[in-house]
Amino acid sequence: MKYDYVIIGNSAGGIGCAEAIREVDRESSLAIISAEKYRTYSRALIPYYLDGRIDEEKMYYRPEDFYEKIDAEAHLGVKVERVNVDSKEVELESGEKLGFNKLLIATGGKPFIPPMEGLKNQKNAFTFLSFDDVLRVKEACENSDKVVVLGGGIIGLMVAEVLSRKGLEVKVVELLERVLAPVVDETVSRIVQRKFEENGVEMILGDTISKVSGEEEIQSVTLRSGRKIETDMLVIAVGVIPNVDVVKGTSIKINRGIVVNRKMETSAKDIYACGDCAEVYDSILGSYRVLPLWPIAYSGGRVAGFNMCGVERELIFATAMNAMHFFDYYIITGGLNLRDGERDFEVISEIEGENYRKVVLKDGEILGFIVGGEVRRAGILMKLMREKLNVSSFKESLVKSSFGFLDIPKEFRWELLGDKVKIGVVREV
Repeated sequence: MKYDYVIIGNSAGGIGCAEAIREVDRESSLAIISAEKYRTYSRALIPYYLDGRIDEEKMYYRPEDFYEKIDAEAHLGVKVERVNVDSKEVELESGEKLGFNKLLIATGGKPFIPPMEGLKNQKNAFTFLSFDDVLRVKEACENSDKVVVLGGGIIGLMVAEVLSRKGLEVKVVELLERVLAPVVDETVSRIVQRKFEENGVEMILGDTISKVSGEEEIQSVTLRSGRKIETDMLVIAVGVIPNVDVVKGTSIKINRGIVVNRKMETSAKDIYACGDCAEVYDSILGSYRVLPLWPIAYSGGRVAGFNMCGVERELIFATAMNAMHFFDYYIITGGLNLRDGERDFEVISEIEGENYRKVVLKDGEILGFIVGGEVRRAGILMKLMREKLNVSSFKESLVKSSFGFLDIPKEFRWELLGDKVKIGVVREV
Protein backbone atom coordinates (compact mmCIF):
# COMPACT_ATOMS: atom_id res chain seq x y z
CA MET A 1 0.00 0.00 0.00
CA LYS A 2 1.14 3.54 -0.68
CA TYR A 3 0.39 6.63 1.42
CA ASP A 4 0.77 10.30 0.68
CA TYR A 5 2.42 10.81 4.06
CA VAL A 6 4.16 8.32 6.34
CA ILE A 7 5.47 9.19 9.78
CA ILE A 8 7.83 6.84 11.62
CA GLY A 9 7.46 7.74 15.26
CA ASN A 10 4.55 8.42 17.57
CA SER A 11 6.02 10.82 20.11
CA ALA A 12 6.36 14.62 20.11
CA GLY A 13 7.91 15.03 16.65
CA GLY A 14 5.59 12.60 14.91
CA ILE A 15 2.47 14.07 16.50
CA GLY A 16 3.57 17.63 15.72
CA CYS A 17 4.04 16.62 12.10
CA ALA A 18 0.67 14.86 11.85
CA GLU A 19 -1.17 17.83 13.33
CA ALA A 20 0.56 20.28 10.98
CA ILE A 21 -0.27 18.12 7.96
CA ARG A 22 -3.95 18.02 8.90
CA GLU A 23 -4.03 21.80 9.35
CA VAL A 24 -3.19 22.06 5.65
CA ASP A 25 -4.35 18.81 4.05
CA ARG A 26 -7.41 16.94 5.32
CA GLU A 27 -7.78 14.64 2.32
CA SER A 28 -4.49 12.87 1.64
CA SER A 29 -3.68 9.51 3.20
CA LEU A 30 -1.55 9.50 6.35
CA ALA A 31 0.04 6.62 8.26
CA ILE A 32 1.80 6.76 11.65
CA ILE A 33 4.06 3.81 12.51
CA SER A 34 5.41 3.16 16.00
CA ALA A 35 7.38 0.29 17.48
CA GLU A 36 5.60 0.93 20.78
CA LYS A 37 2.06 -0.38 21.23
CA TYR A 38 0.81 2.61 23.19
CA ARG A 39 -0.92 5.68 21.87
CA THR A 40 1.19 8.80 22.14
CA TYR A 41 2.35 9.49 25.70
CA SER A 42 4.75 11.82 27.47
CA ARG A 43 8.13 10.33 28.29
CA ALA A 44 8.71 13.26 30.66
CA LEU A 45 5.97 11.87 32.91
CA ILE A 46 7.51 8.42 33.33
CA PRO A 47 9.13 9.23 36.72
CA TYR A 48 5.84 10.66 38.00
CA TYR A 49 4.01 7.49 37.02
CA LEU A 50 6.60 5.39 38.84
CA ASP A 51 6.22 7.68 41.85
CA GLY A 52 2.45 7.22 41.87
CA ARG A 53 1.76 10.91 41.32
CA ILE A 54 -0.20 10.24 38.13
CA ASP A 55 -2.11 7.26 36.79
CA GLU A 56 -1.70 5.66 33.37
CA GLU A 57 -4.42 7.72 31.71
CA LYS A 58 -2.59 10.95 32.52
CA MET A 59 0.49 9.64 30.69
CA TYR A 60 -1.31 10.08 27.38
CA TYR A 61 -1.37 13.61 25.98
CA ARG A 62 -3.79 12.98 23.12
CA PRO A 63 -7.24 11.35 23.50
CA GLU A 64 -7.92 7.74 22.61
CA ASP A 65 -9.71 8.72 19.39
CA PHE A 66 -6.90 11.07 18.29
CA TYR A 67 -5.86 9.02 15.24
CA GLU A 68 -9.46 8.68 14.12
CA LYS A 69 -10.02 12.43 14.47
CA ILE A 70 -7.05 13.27 12.25
CA ASP A 71 -7.92 10.43 9.84
CA ALA A 72 -4.58 8.67 10.27
CA GLU A 73 -3.88 4.96 10.11
CA ALA A 74 -2.01 4.10 13.30
CA HIS A 75 0.30 1.10 13.03
CA LEU A 76 1.18 0.68 16.72
CA GLY A 77 3.49 -2.05 17.96
CA VAL A 78 4.98 -2.26 14.46
CA LYS A 79 8.73 -1.94 13.95
CA VAL A 80 10.25 -0.41 10.82
CA GLU A 81 13.36 -2.27 9.73
CA ARG A 82 14.62 0.11 7.07
CA VAL A 83 13.81 2.95 4.71
CA ASN A 84 14.33 2.42 0.99
CA VAL A 85 15.16 5.85 -0.38
CA ASP A 86 15.08 4.96 -4.07
CA SER A 87 11.77 3.09 -4.13
CA LYS A 88 10.25 5.38 -1.46
CA GLU A 89 9.16 2.52 0.77
CA VAL A 90 9.46 1.62 4.43
CA GLU A 91 9.99 -2.05 5.16
CA LEU A 92 8.37 -3.42 8.30
CA GLU A 93 9.71 -6.17 10.55
CA SER A 94 7.03 -8.45 9.10
CA GLY A 95 8.44 -7.96 5.62
CA GLU A 96 5.48 -5.83 4.51
CA LYS A 97 6.37 -2.68 2.58
CA LEU A 98 4.53 0.63 2.73
CA GLY A 99 5.08 3.21 0.03
CA PHE A 100 5.14 6.97 0.60
CA ASN A 101 5.22 10.25 -1.26
CA LYS A 102 6.58 12.16 1.75
CA LEU A 103 8.22 10.63 4.83
CA LEU A 104 9.09 11.91 8.30
CA ILE A 105 11.61 10.00 10.40
CA ALA A 106 10.97 10.72 14.07
CA THR A 107 12.41 7.59 15.64
CA GLY A 108 13.74 9.40 18.71
CA GLY A 109 16.60 8.10 20.79
CA LYS A 110 17.60 4.81 22.31
CA PRO A 111 19.42 4.14 25.57
CA PHE A 112 23.19 4.04 25.49
CA ILE A 113 24.41 0.93 27.32
CA PRO A 114 28.16 1.02 28.06
CA PRO A 115 30.12 -2.24 27.93
CA MET A 116 30.04 -4.19 31.19
CA GLU A 117 31.46 -7.66 31.65
CA GLY A 118 28.70 -10.16 32.39
CA LEU A 119 25.80 -7.97 31.29
CA LYS A 120 23.30 -10.05 29.32
CA ASN A 121 19.55 -9.84 29.43
CA GLN A 122 19.20 -10.26 33.17
CA LYS A 123 15.61 -9.65 34.21
CA ASN A 124 16.52 -7.14 36.93
CA ALA A 125 18.57 -4.87 34.63
CA PHE A 126 16.59 -1.98 33.19
CA THR A 127 16.83 1.13 31.09
CA PHE A 128 14.46 4.03 31.82
CA LEU A 129 13.22 5.61 28.61
CA SER A 130 9.93 3.99 27.58
CA PHE A 131 6.57 3.10 29.11
CA ASP A 132 7.54 -0.57 29.04
CA ASP A 133 10.71 0.30 30.97
CA VAL A 134 8.82 2.00 33.77
CA LEU A 135 6.30 -0.83 34.02
CA ARG A 136 9.13 -3.32 34.46
CA VAL A 137 10.90 -1.13 37.05
CA LYS A 138 7.64 -0.63 38.93
CA GLU A 139 7.05 -4.37 39.14
CA ALA A 140 10.65 -5.05 40.22
CA CYS A 141 10.37 -2.52 43.06
CA GLU A 142 7.86 -4.75 44.82
CA ASN A 143 10.55 -7.36 45.55
CA SER A 144 13.65 -5.18 45.85
CA ASP A 145 15.43 -3.44 48.69
CA LYS A 146 18.61 -2.20 47.02
CA VAL A 147 19.22 -0.60 43.63
CA VAL A 148 22.22 0.74 41.74
CA VAL A 149 21.57 3.51 39.24
CA LEU A 150 24.29 3.94 36.63
CA GLY A 151 24.29 7.54 35.46
CA GLY A 152 24.16 10.88 37.25
CA GLY A 153 22.41 12.83 34.51
CA ILE A 154 18.83 14.05 34.49
CA ILE A 155 17.21 10.65 33.84
CA GLY A 156 19.41 8.80 36.31
CA LEU A 157 18.79 11.29 39.10
CA MET A 158 15.06 11.39 38.47
CA VAL A 159 14.73 7.62 38.82
CA ALA A 160 17.11 7.60 41.79
CA GLU A 161 14.97 10.13 43.64
CA VAL A 162 11.75 8.21 43.02
CA LEU A 163 13.26 4.87 44.07
CA SER A 164 14.68 6.47 47.20
CA ARG A 165 11.30 7.85 48.16
CA LYS A 166 9.80 4.41 47.60
CA GLY A 167 12.04 3.17 50.38
CA LEU A 168 14.83 1.49 48.42
CA GLU A 169 18.50 1.82 49.33
CA VAL A 170 19.87 3.71 46.32
CA LYS A 171 23.42 4.15 45.09
CA VAL A 172 24.15 6.37 42.06
CA VAL A 173 27.33 5.64 40.09
CA GLU A 174 28.56 8.44 37.81
CA LEU A 175 31.67 8.32 35.63
CA LEU A 176 32.32 12.06 35.84
CA GLU A 177 33.44 13.86 38.99
CA ARG A 178 30.08 15.57 39.45
CA VAL A 179 26.41 15.01 38.62
CA LEU A 180 24.52 16.79 35.84
CA ALA A 181 27.82 17.94 34.34
CA PRO A 182 26.49 18.43 30.77
CA VAL A 183 23.71 20.80 31.86
CA VAL A 184 24.79 22.71 34.99
CA ASP A 185 27.96 24.13 36.51
CA GLU A 186 29.89 22.90 39.52
CA THR A 187 27.97 25.06 41.99
CA VAL A 188 24.60 23.54 41.13
CA SER A 189 26.10 20.06 40.80
CA ARG A 190 27.29 20.21 44.40
CA ILE A 191 23.94 21.50 45.66
CA VAL A 192 22.11 18.66 43.91
CA GLN A 193 24.63 16.10 45.19
CA ARG A 194 24.07 17.36 48.73
CA LYS A 195 20.28 17.08 48.32
CA PHE A 196 20.59 13.42 47.39
CA GLU A 197 23.04 12.65 50.18
CA GLU A 198 20.79 14.37 52.72
CA ASN A 199 18.02 12.04 51.59
CA GLY A 200 20.08 8.90 52.04
CA VAL A 201 21.26 8.34 48.45
CA GLU A 202 24.94 7.43 48.14
CA MET A 203 26.65 9.27 45.28
CA ILE A 204 29.68 7.44 43.86
CA LEU A 205 31.46 9.84 41.52
CA GLY A 206 34.43 9.40 39.19
CA ASP A 207 33.70 5.69 38.85
CA THR A 208 31.68 3.27 36.74
CA ILE A 209 30.58 -0.35 36.57
CA SER A 210 33.08 -2.69 34.96
CA LYS A 211 31.39 -6.02 35.76
CA VAL A 212 28.03 -7.44 36.76
CA SER A 213 27.62 -10.82 38.46
CA GLY A 214 24.64 -13.11 38.18
CA GLU A 215 23.08 -15.22 35.44
CA GLU A 216 19.30 -14.79 35.31
CA GLU A 217 19.44 -11.91 37.79
CA ILE A 218 22.20 -9.48 38.67
CA GLN A 219 23.34 -10.06 42.23
CA SER A 220 26.18 -7.55 42.43
CA VAL A 221 28.16 -5.03 40.43
CA THR A 222 31.89 -4.39 40.54
CA LEU A 223 33.14 -0.86 39.96
CA ARG A 224 36.24 0.11 38.07
CA SER A 225 37.77 1.11 41.40
CA GLY A 226 37.34 -2.48 42.60
CA ARG A 227 34.45 -1.86 44.95
CA LYS A 228 31.76 -4.56 44.89
CA ILE A 229 28.13 -3.64 45.56
CA GLU A 230 25.31 -6.11 46.12
CA THR A 231 22.03 -5.09 44.49
CA ASP A 232 18.54 -6.28 43.67
CA MET A 233 18.21 -4.04 40.62
CA LEU A 234 20.39 -2.21 38.12
CA VAL A 235 18.98 0.80 36.28
CA ILE A 236 21.14 1.97 33.37
CA ALA A 237 20.56 5.66 32.68
CA VAL A 238 23.81 6.79 31.13
CA GLY A 239 22.24 8.68 28.26
CA VAL A 240 20.35 8.52 24.99
CA ILE A 241 21.77 8.28 21.48
CA PRO A 242 19.95 9.05 18.22
CA ASN A 243 18.05 6.08 16.82
CA VAL A 244 19.10 6.20 13.18
CA ASP A 245 18.96 2.46 12.51
CA VAL A 246 16.27 2.70 9.82
CA VAL A 247 18.45 4.85 7.54
CA LYS A 248 21.86 3.26 8.09
CA GLY A 249 23.37 2.20 4.79
CA THR A 250 21.17 4.57 2.79
CA SER A 251 22.11 7.78 0.98
CA ILE A 252 20.69 9.87 3.83
CA LYS A 253 23.48 11.82 5.49
CA ILE A 254 24.16 10.98 9.15
CA ASN A 255 26.64 12.50 11.58
CA ARG A 256 25.73 11.78 15.17
CA GLY A 257 22.10 12.14 14.13
CA ILE A 258 20.30 12.53 10.82
CA VAL A 259 21.43 15.79 9.21
CA VAL A 260 18.59 18.20 8.41
CA ASN A 261 18.29 21.83 7.38
CA ARG A 262 16.00 24.37 9.02
CA LYS A 263 13.07 22.99 7.01
CA MET A 264 13.77 19.56 8.55
CA GLU A 265 14.72 18.21 5.11
CA THR A 266 17.27 15.41 5.00
CA SER A 267 19.75 14.94 2.16
CA ALA A 268 17.15 12.75 0.38
CA LYS A 269 14.29 14.38 -1.52
CA ASP A 270 10.86 14.14 0.18
CA ILE A 271 12.32 12.67 3.36
CA TYR A 272 12.36 14.70 6.58
CA ALA A 273 13.56 14.09 10.14
CA CYS A 274 13.07 15.71 13.52
CA GLY A 275 13.39 15.11 17.24
CA ASP A 276 16.03 13.13 19.08
CA CYS A 277 17.19 11.27 15.95
CA ALA A 278 18.08 14.47 14.08
CA GLU A 279 20.71 17.21 14.24
CA VAL A 280 19.15 20.67 14.25
CA TYR A 281 20.66 24.13 14.15
CA ASP A 282 21.51 25.41 17.63
CA SER A 283 20.76 29.13 17.44
CA ILE A 284 23.11 29.98 20.32
CA LEU A 285 26.11 27.85 19.37
CA GLY A 286 25.69 28.57 15.66
CA SER A 287 26.13 24.95 14.64
CA TYR A 288 24.13 21.78 14.13
CA ARG A 289 23.83 19.22 16.91
CA VAL A 290 21.43 16.77 18.53
CA LEU A 291 19.07 18.54 20.94
CA PRO A 292 16.96 15.81 22.56
CA LEU A 293 14.25 18.08 23.94
CA TRP A 294 10.48 17.67 23.79
CA PRO A 295 9.56 21.24 22.64
CA ILE A 296 12.16 21.18 19.88
CA ALA A 297 10.96 17.77 18.68
CA TYR A 298 7.35 18.97 18.51
CA SER A 299 8.27 22.25 16.79
CA GLY A 300 10.54 20.42 14.36
CA GLY A 301 7.71 18.02 13.58
CA ARG A 302 5.37 20.88 12.79
CA VAL A 303 7.96 22.49 10.53
CA ALA A 304 8.38 19.19 8.70
CA GLY A 305 4.63 18.68 8.40
CA PHE A 306 4.05 22.07 6.82
CA ASN A 307 6.90 21.63 4.38
CA MET A 308 5.69 18.14 3.45
CA CYS A 309 2.44 19.82 2.40
CA GLY A 310 4.22 22.47 0.35
CA VAL A 311 3.83 25.28 2.92
CA GLU A 312 7.36 26.50 3.63
CA ARG A 313 8.37 26.86 7.27
CA GLU A 314 11.67 27.00 9.14
CA LEU A 315 12.73 26.27 12.70
CA ILE A 316 14.08 29.64 13.76
CA PHE A 317 15.15 29.01 17.34
CA ALA A 318 16.50 25.94 19.06
CA THR A 319 19.01 25.52 21.85
CA ALA A 320 19.55 23.55 25.03
CA MET A 321 16.76 24.11 27.56
CA ASN A 322 16.06 22.16 30.74
CA ALA A 323 13.65 22.44 33.64
CA MET A 324 14.10 19.89 36.42
CA HIS A 325 13.76 19.41 40.16
CA PHE A 326 15.29 17.01 42.67
CA PHE A 327 13.97 16.74 46.22
CA ASP A 328 12.11 20.04 45.68
CA TYR A 329 15.21 21.88 44.46
CA TYR A 330 14.26 23.47 41.13
CA ILE A 331 16.61 24.22 38.24
CA ILE A 332 16.08 25.95 34.89
CA THR A 333 18.85 26.24 32.32
CA GLY A 334 19.15 27.54 28.79
CA GLY A 335 21.77 27.90 26.10
CA LEU A 336 25.47 27.42 26.73
CA ASN A 337 26.66 25.48 29.77
CA LEU A 338 30.02 27.14 30.30
CA ARG A 339 32.79 24.64 30.88
CA ASP A 340 34.99 25.23 33.89
CA GLY A 341 38.00 27.30 32.97
CA GLU A 342 36.70 28.90 29.77
CA ARG A 343 37.66 32.54 29.55
CA ASP A 344 36.14 33.77 26.29
CA PHE A 345 32.90 34.79 27.98
CA GLU A 346 31.72 37.19 30.64
CA VAL A 347 30.12 35.42 33.58
CA ILE A 348 27.91 37.07 36.19
CA SER A 349 26.59 35.04 39.11
CA GLU A 350 25.09 35.44 42.54
CA ILE A 351 24.26 32.91 45.25
CA GLU A 352 22.16 33.37 48.39
CA GLY A 353 21.99 30.13 50.35
CA GLU A 354 20.86 27.62 47.73
CA ASN A 355 19.33 30.24 45.45
CA TYR A 356 21.69 30.64 42.52
CA ARG A 357 21.63 32.66 39.33
CA LYS A 358 24.29 32.68 36.65
CA VAL A 359 24.36 34.36 33.24
CA VAL A 360 26.95 33.85 30.48
CA LEU A 361 27.45 36.82 28.14
CA LYS A 362 29.40 37.58 25.01
CA ASP A 363 29.41 41.02 23.38
CA GLY A 364 26.54 41.98 25.63
CA GLU A 365 24.24 39.13 24.57
CA ILE A 366 23.10 36.26 26.78
CA LEU A 367 24.46 32.93 25.57
CA GLY A 368 23.41 30.84 28.55
CA PHE A 369 21.98 30.90 32.05
CA ILE A 370 21.39 28.73 35.10
CA VAL A 371 18.79 29.44 37.76
CA GLY A 372 18.55 27.19 40.82
CA GLY A 373 16.29 27.26 43.85
CA GLU A 374 13.96 30.20 43.32
CA VAL A 375 13.26 30.02 39.57
CA ARG A 376 10.51 32.56 39.07
CA ARG A 377 10.96 34.82 36.04
CA ALA A 378 13.64 32.60 34.51
CA GLY A 379 11.56 32.80 31.33
CA ILE A 380 12.60 36.43 30.94
CA LEU A 381 16.22 35.35 30.62
CA MET A 382 15.22 32.87 27.93
CA LYS A 383 13.34 35.61 26.08
CA LEU A 384 16.29 38.01 26.25
CA MET A 385 18.62 35.27 25.00
CA ARG A 386 16.33 34.24 22.16
CA GLU A 387 15.94 37.81 20.90
CA LYS A 388 19.72 38.41 21.15
CA LEU A 389 19.22 41.76 22.88
CA ASN A 390 22.25 43.61 24.23
CA VAL A 391 21.80 43.58 28.00
CA SER A 392 25.04 45.41 28.90
CA SER A 393 23.24 48.36 30.46
CA PHE A 394 21.37 46.21 33.01
CA LYS A 395 23.42 43.01 33.13
CA GLU A 396 24.09 43.15 36.90
CA SER A 397 20.38 43.03 37.66
CA LEU A 398 19.97 39.74 35.74
CA VAL A 399 21.35 37.70 38.65
CA LYS A 400 19.39 39.44 41.39
CA SER A 401 16.70 37.32 43.05
CA SER A 402 14.30 40.24 42.61
CA PHE A 403 14.96 40.53 38.84
CA GLY A 404 11.78 41.06 36.85
CA PHE A 405 10.34 42.70 33.77
CA LEU A 406 10.47 46.16 35.32
CA ASP A 407 14.26 45.90 35.69
CA ILE A 408 14.55 45.95 31.90
CA PRO A 409 14.90 49.48 30.45
CA LYS A 410 11.70 50.78 28.90
CA GLU A 411 13.01 50.75 25.33
CA PHE A 412 13.94 47.07 25.64
CA ARG A 413 10.55 46.22 27.11
CA TRP A 414 8.84 47.62 24.03
CA GLU A 415 11.24 45.77 21.78
CA LEU A 416 10.47 42.50 23.56
CA LEU A 417 6.73 43.01 23.19
CA GLY A 418 6.62 44.84 19.87
CA ASP A 419 5.77 43.70 16.36
CA LYS A 420 9.44 43.33 15.45
CA VAL A 421 9.78 40.30 17.72
CA LYS A 422 9.20 36.90 16.13
CA ILE A 423 6.87 35.03 18.45
CA GLY A 424 7.52 31.29 18.75
CA VAL A 425 10.07 29.11 17.08
CA VAL A 426 8.49 28.46 13.66
CA ARG A 427 8.80 30.95 10.82
CA GLU A 428 6.98 31.22 7.52
CA VAL A 429 9.37 31.40 4.57
